[in-house]
Amino acid sequence: MRVLVLGATGYIGSAVVARLTLEGHVVVPLVKDATAWEGDGPVRVGDLTDLASLRAAVTDDVDAVVNLATPTGDEAVDTAALEALLAPLRGTGRAFVYTSGVWVLGATGDAPVDEDAATDPIAIVGYRPRIEERVLAAAGEDVRAAVVRPGIVYGRGGGIPAMMTGWAGEHGTGRYVGSAATRWPMVHVDDLAELYALVLAKAEAGTVLHGVAHEAVPVAAVAAAADLAAGGTGRAEPWPVEGAAEVLGAPFAEALALHQVVSGRRAAGVLGWRPSRPYVLTELAGGTRG
Repeated sequence: MRVLVLGATGYIGSAVVARLTLEGHVVVPLVKDATAWEGDGPVRVGDLTDLASLRAAVTDDVDAVVNLATPTGDEAVDTAALEALLAPLRGTGRAFVYTSGVWVLGATGDAPVDEDAATDPIAIVGYRPRIEERVLAAAGEDVRAAVVRPGIVYGRGGGIPAMMTGWAGEHGTGRYVGSAATRWPMVHVDDLAELYALVLAKAEAGTVLHGVAHEAVPVAAVAAAADLAAGGTGRAEPWPVEGAAEVLGAPFAEALALHQVVSGRRAAGVLGWRPSRPYVLTELAGGTRG
């Protein structure tokens, strides 16, 4: 397929582009600055705030659109951008994959929740479920629309765990926001990239899937592994939410303190997704970068 990818230069986007290219797809990145793209082949310039550029990017030769762009934080802007991308796809049967995230589920308790659970978003993703609804509604207009909700992404020296490694180096010990009882659903970036490729190839219109390989990873253990990765002894201590909010902002601190247990089994059952990359604690503690 010829796939238009928004956010192609980002952390997840780079992995998705690599996977799609490996599988023989032609990736057409939509970037703000063409000079920032180091790959070969066609490049399109556009931005979520420039609706004309979005509509122009979805040409007739594009078979699918994958939106991995970071949302603007403005619901009206993101909604308008979504509509600009979907308009050329309606009535064509072409694919559109939107990236959301498990934070739209809110706090889950200790029983794993799946894609049928009601959303209860925290502040940092407050309007995201409404965007999801618009994407899924396009399935009724002959768009093979799907939503992927990644867990906390790690691997290749990136993501929130890499940020925690930086904290450990700076403070001399691992640290985590909130309670040691907090659990995170997590996924390696390369496993997640494989899920996107499977969604493009096989997912039915109206599909919602959790990109989660490990449904409940103890955040204190991640912080301890991050301390090892930073050259420490594997110590970790809590960072009160109030103190973290002063440094990181209240919405992000709330997200890092969020306890979630989320199932990713549907992707395995429906698409045959088989995550195989190292567990986050193994990767961080062992210094793995693959």
